[in-house]
Amino acid sequence: MRKAIAILLLIIVALGIRLSLRKIPFGTPKTEVGRYYIDEGIEETGAVNIVTAVVVNYRGFDTLGEVTVLFIAAIGLGAVLTTSVKGETRKTQPASLVLYTGCRLLFPLIFVFGTYVFIHGHLTPGGGFQGGAIIASGFLLIYLGCRERKISRVGSNLADSLGGLVFVIIGLFGLVLGSYFLLNFLPKGTANTLVSAGIIPIIYVAIGFKVGSELTSIIGSLIEEG
Repeated sequence: MRKAIAILLLIIVALGIRLSLRKIPFGTPKTEVGRYYIDEGIEETGAVNIVTAVVVNYRGFDTLGEVTVLFIAAIGLGAVLTTSVKGETRKTQPASLVLYTGCRLLFPLIFVFGTYVFIHGHLTPGGGFQGGAIIASGFLLIYLGCRERKISRVGSNLADSLGGLVFVIIGLFGLVLGSYFLLNFLPKGTANTLVSAGIIPIIYVAIGFKVGSELTSIIGSLIEEG
């Protein structure tokens, strides 16, 4: 019985591979949806990065769900790991000179680079998730190299809340001014310029700060409890 099931599964996989390898010219979209995004995406959204147009505009409601899942994960991890007695102090060994120097010199550069990535997400590869992860890596360097410093929980929660609030408010404006959530109601400007793509850059800034603060909160919970 197991052999029969295994053979059946192999046949299904082989058929799937065979269908996916049909002779289609390189670069030609395999679906009507993909073709529509490529042909109409720049004109409709103003974003030359079509991936950005899809993630933030065409399926922006799904992206809101993704950052919400990350937010819930950060809250859950913080609740699970917060077991220390209030007022308890922990002794930490000072970091090596290399880490300490790297923390002081590299953190500003990492922060600026992460900000650049999500501000230019509608023009170049990158965006809110990538830029937020880069910023969180800078705060990880703070924990490793500048161990006497602690990330402000109030500031992290404030950035997280403001990012989510901006995302939702812009989406509701689209619903009020148009016909659907996250309608791109702002002027799209000229493609390939920084001030273009309507609401997309604003949403990516909000996502960048939200993802960065959530990942920083997760890193802080893991390291402080460790």
